[in-house]
Amino acid sequence: MSASSKSPPSMSANPTSRTVTPPPASASPQDALPATLRRNAPLVPTDSAASRALAAVIAILTFLAALCAGAAEIVASSADQWQGSVAQEVTIQIRPNPGRDLDADVARAEALAKATPGIASTRVYSKAEAERLLEPWLGSGLDLSDLPVPRLVALRLTGVGSPDLKPLRASLAETLPGVASLDDHALWLRRLSTMANTFVGGGIGLVALVLVATGLAVVFATRGAMAGNREVVEVLHFVGADDDFIARAFQRRFFRLGLRGGIIGSGAALAAFALAGFVARAWQSGPAGEEIEALFGAFHIGWRGYASVLLIGVIASVVTGIVSRLTVRRFLA
Repeated sequence: MSASSKSPPSMSANPTSRTVTPPPASASPQDALPATLRRNAPLVPTDSAASRALAAVIAILTFLAALCAGAAEIVASSADQWQGSVAQEVTIQIRPNPGRDLDADVARAEALAKATPGIASTRVYSKAEAERLLEPWLGSGLDLSDLPVPRLVALRLTGVGSPDLKPLRASLAETLPGVASLDDHALWLRRLSTMANTFVGGGIGLVALVLVATGLAVVFATRGAMAGNREVVEVLHFVGADDDFIARAFQRRFFRLGLRGGIIGSGAALAAFALAGFVARAWQSGPAGEEIEALFGAFHIGWRGYASVLLIGVIASVVTGIVSRLTVRRFLA
């Protein structure tokens, strides 16, 4: 009996294949937080529209303050040059007098001046030169031969100390009474000093006002940043941060903004003075350039001017940091 071997039933049924999608990876807790609450985010946003606007405002105010300081330095240095030039020269004026020889009086006054200690040199102005000195007031082309135009003797001082001119004044009054007089330009020197001091004081006042405006802008910007980060401040208080920690964070951020704006503003002011000096040198060959140079020099502010411009940039950044700290402490109080 042959038993036919039966194979077991095949279990190779093909079930329907399906793709198993792994569950989505859980999002990082740090990604689920707002940008201002993430662990690596700064307390104060570092690159926001408000920060860039504040840096631009500080740069503009620093530029204006630096221009005021540089202009005041130019005026002060020019006034020092004017005063030094005027103080090194005195003038003897000899007035025409009926019955007297004007040329002889001029020669006698010059001789008295040369005999006075402290006088380095003398220069007698001729009648034509004296008449030309009147052209800025009377105009040119006039016949002044009939007018009693005084004659002048310019005396150059030695520059060593301050010479005593009382003996010369007494000698002129004794030798040429009512004819010769000595002018040491003291009145003009006082007026020039007053004008220069007034201008410099006005420049310092404008710089102070600009710094005050900078502080007010920082106050409003700090208050806006505090209002925008109120939730962050509350969380920091909740985890134990004190007011000084928060104030330091704002101070560091606003100090960097002030330093950036101060550097930009100071650099722009230095570039403006360099450009003004270049233009003045280009115009120096003409009459207008000579007049500008006579009044303001060559627009060279010197080391004191450069130091004051750079110092204003530093002061602007320091004011920004201090004002922001005080504003935060007052806001949190």
